[in-house]
Amino acid sequence: MIRPDLRAWLATRSEALVAGAILLAGLWLALRGGWFFAAVGGLVLLVGLSLLVGALRRLPFRRQVAAPGVVEVDEGAIRYYGAAVLGGEIALRDLVEIRLLRLKGQGHWRLRSASGEALLVPVDAAGAEALAHAFTALPGLDMGAVSAALAHVADQPDAVRTVWRRAS
Repeated sequence: MIRPDLRAWLATRSEALVAGAILLAGLWLALRGGWFFAAVGGLVLLVGLSLLVGALRRLPFRRQVAAPGVVEVDEGAIRYYGAAVLGGEIALRDLVEIRLLRLKGQGHWRLRSASGEALLVPVDAAGAEALAHAFTALPGLDMGAVSAALAHVADQPDAVRTVWRRAS
């Protein structure tokens, strides 16, 4: 009985909404009175805040599936199974550069390995939200910068932005 557009909005932001609810529960508990409830509520507040920050950073990765293919992250490797074009696989340990670019009006991740091979993964492919978890394992990656780059590339007709490069 929920409108389809409201259901889609809630599904996209469900992780952030749950983290916000935990944050509010911690605040309610902290204000119940007494040092014990204040301490427990403070701990719940910290957990809710950390979950909310993580959810907000992963929010740009959660999109409607609008591109062909499937992304899979398994055992330290990113795999893309393309429907119209060939896919491929790159191990996270071999990854040296991540670029976000827009080709033919659609956003793509360009993942380059140490051997020079590149893999183009559509931002809107099924399972692409798993890339947020995979990217957090990379040394020196700023998820805030990745989120900002996703917003920038979505607004520009032809944009290229290097999001991460492995330190030599």
